[in-house]
Amino acid sequence: MQTAPLTRRLACLFYDALLLLAVLFVAGFVVVGLLPDVSAGLPRLLYQGWLLLVAGVYFTWSWRRGGQTLAMKTWRIRLITEAGAGVGLGRAWLRYGLAILGLIAFGIGFLWALWDADRQFLHDRLAGTRLVMAVA
Repeated sequence: MQTAPLTRRLACLFYDALLLLAVLFVAGFVVVGLLPDVSAGLPRLLYQGWLLLVAGVYFTWSWRRGGQTLAMKTWRIRLITEAGAGVGLGRAWLRYGLAILGLIAFGIGFLWALWDADRQFLHDRLAGTRLVMAVA
């Protein structure tokens, strides 16, 4: 299968960020309605953890259900394993966790693709996954 071009993956990433913003807005609205002060201390940590969990569920559920988020469907990109199979739940959560770590580390997990021989993101390389062009 043909690896999706880096420019297409980055455009998809931007579109996914917009969709995720809407999902997190709704998830955040629910929590702020229940806990009016999440600006500091333990409530803030719990709120941030909640948003990370919601984002993780969005991505892992999408990757498990056909290998695509809504943005990936739009850009005709599919997530598969190195062997070409669908992604399991454990591998989806591993990829999500590694992507978050790569993002926290000043985006190095995404910048890695500029130096990688196959233009793979670091989290894909470590999780044993690939973003490929989806068959129409």
